[in-house]
Amino acid sequence: MHSTLTEHARCLFGDEYRPTPECDGPHEQFYFIEKLTFADADTILAMLRELCPGYLDGLLPVWVRNLSYRLLLLQRPDDPDLMREAASNLEFHGPDWDRIAAELRQRADALNPAS
Repeated sequence: MHSTLTEHARCLFGDEYRPTPECDGPHEQFYFIEKLTFADADTILAMLRELCPGYLDGLLPVWVRNLSYRLLLLQRPDDPDLMREAASNLEFHGPDWDRIAAELRQRADALNPAS
């Protein structure tokens, strides 16, 4: 069984840096989405940091990354560093989301100008 969101994601989508462990847990995406939807920000960040330490690496699908950042920003709406990170993710996996990325950067700069 999956004890963490990261383990569940690793079972479903794989891990570029570690072998995917064998498990007998449910491997339907909706179970993962349910876990992700109700995960706290630290749990979601831990998954992203472990499975996608850089913006272009990792095996998490783009839709999972985008949803993860959306959920993070809902939980931490005033975190300019997180806004910039989400914007970079969108830019790297765009260009469909370039407008949204620009808006996130503007919001981040309004809260705390980049140094």
